[in-house]
Amino acid sequence: MVDELAPQEITSWRSRLDELFLTLAGLFGRIELRRRARAYLVGLLAPVERKSGWQLAEAAGDPTPVRVQHFLNRAVWSADQVRDALRAYAAGRLADPGGALVVDEAGFAKRGPSSAAVQRQYSHTTGKVENCQVGVFLAYVGPRGTALIDRELYLPSEWNDDARCAAAGVPPARAAEGALAKPRLAEAMIGRAFDAGIEAGWVTADATYGRDGAFLAFLSSRRLPYVVEVPLSQTLQGSEEDRRVHDLAGRAPAAAWHRVETRPGGCEALEYDWAWATLPVAADLPAGFVRTLLVRRSTERPADLAYFLCFHVDAVRREEIVRTADSRRAMAACLAAARTECGLDHYQVRRWEGWYRHVTLAMLAHAFLVVSAVRETPAPASPGEDAPVDHALRWR
Repeated sequence: MVDELAPQEITSWRSRLDELFLTLAGLFGRIELRRRARAYLVGLLAPVERKSGWQLAEAAGDPTPVRVQHFLNRAVWSADQVRDALRAYAAGRLADPGGALVVDEAGFAKRGPSSAAVQRQYSHTTGKVENCQVGVFLAYVGPRGTALIDRELYLPSEWNDDARCAAAGVPPARAAEGALAKPRLAEAMIGRAFDAGIEAGWVTADATYGRDGAFLAFLSSRRLPYVVEVPLSQTLQGSEEDRRVHDLAGRAPAAAWHRVETRPGGCEALEYDWAWATLPVAADLPAGFVRTLLVRRSTERPADLAYFLCFHVDAVRREEIVRTADSRRAMAACLAAARTECGLDHYQVRRWEGWYRHVTLAMLAHAFLVVSAVRETPAPASPGEDAPVDHALRWR
């Protein structure tokens, strides 16, 4: 944070912030709006306990939060254009061929029923059903760092009232689409990232997305390698005898388990036992690609297993696929840091556009901190060649 920097570092920090904002200034038409946008960004980076309207107004020298609320709710500027600039900024400084696009969710607790898309629903943040909004996020996880690059607000099925949507500012086109499933929101964000030329070798997500066959088909049809968690009850077409991933994992010989240490995106190093099997070749498999099953086992609690379906070219090393599976730890740490350091969840807005504006600027502020902390790192080693695939379940 700024208050922890030496004077010469503060000068460098301000210079980097000015450089970033020069790339954004054209997105805010009037000079007053540009100043307000920069003040908001500086406020999100400032060492204040909460990044709510009153605190951000005080940081900008305003007596009340009226101007802050106007900036978020009524001023003319596009949160999607800022998102595109954020994605280009992060990708240009963090991108790596072995990087991963990671999908995850965050819950934002709310008291009343008026905020856009609020509903009693499951929150990944607290692990329980509560009155909240749910945001679906896309992060870039690479060797140099992790940054959030896209976001969508999930609209629950209970929001099927046109008057309620209009009162919360839900765009008519979005309201007409109804309750898009979270995997559909993830597909849209992943599609935007690759259309923008993001350099990423992998896509990964949790079982909410792994159990969705259309999501996996979306990735494989575009030749996008993935490592996606699935529930233990997941069944595999064409596999031998037992088709549930839990049953297949139970048949893994002792020699199939390998202990591997991972430290994705600078997270704490952890060790797990991993078993990795090539699945039988399916008729719809693109030439040169294989599907594999990856199983993670806790070293302290051997009964604690996690399962991942994978799609990739065969020439992939074990360390790479394990690192990709564990990259969701970096995503979780990124979301937590964006909350605590940049006020991702400190907003006091109820309307749809206000949510997107605050959350996008908080993501940008966090990406700035990540990029500022980047140091030159050696290029990752080139992957070696594995043995050729066969047509039966084969533990690698």
